Amino acid sequence: MEWEVYALRYGDQQRVRGMNFIAAGDPHDAPMPLDFYVWLLRSGARTIVVDTGFRVVGTPERGRRILRPVEVALAGMGCDPAAVADVVITHLHYDHAGNLDLFPNATFHLQEREMGFATGRHMCVGCLRHAFDVEDVVRMVRALYAGRVQFHSGDGQVAPGVSVHHVGGHTDGLQMVRVDTARGPLVLASDASHFYANMESGLPFPIVFNLGEMAAGWALARRLAGRDDRVVPGHDPLVRALYPAVEGSGGETVALHLPPLAP
Repeated sequence: MEWEVYALRYGDQQRVRGMNFIAAGDPHDAPMPLDFYVWLLRSGARTIVVDTGFRVVGTPERGRRILRPVEVALAGMGCDPAAVADVVITHLHYDHAGNLDLFPNATFHLQEREMGFATGRHMCVGCLRHAFDVEDVVRMVRALYAGRVQFHSGDGQVAPGVSVHHVGGHTDGLQMVRVDTARGPLVLASDASHFYANMESGLPFPIVFNLGEMAAGWALARRLAGRDDRVVPGHDPLVRALYPAVEGSGGETVALHLPPLAP
């Protein structure tokens, strides 16, 4: 089963290069902004959403801005969130697991370790819980009690041609998504690598729970994809430069199942 895969940018944050790597920063660093995406998978009449973005509440305080609400971005692709049956949550950080209430009929696919991480002893440490929003975690717990969470432990299948793979590193339960497309298997790395440059340089993004797992995750992503140009990082603006834009999106939504415009 082959899928179309789209990256939909909904927000951004202005940063400099030294903020995006575990390395000594230079106060004169060049700008290196960070984009926020959700991803849409389509095969025939079936639609899967990967991650749900962040909510408007708390966005200015975190130094982020919403360029278009997630529901508007999805509507531009003809996707009604209320009609989506499956949503993959790569991890429970606020910018990937907000807006869960937009999907009232969906089953959420989550690594069991991520739920334990977000509700367990590690959340006693301020720097580890900072990127979580308690309201998002509570919404996931409510979805669990409503019978709307499917836990995965390691590798798991969401649909024919769509699988999830535990990678850890950034959070204890981070998972990547592998999707069969016309150009071969595509890996949505999510925050296993925020930027292409994290993988290429071997320098991780500074928000990390297990550094060894994060480094191993880059090799796993490449192995699952079979080729480096089929690994898509979670926050890189270059994604929108490399892939064809969807007509009418103003360059905010790009088609990842099509060959890159440049190597």
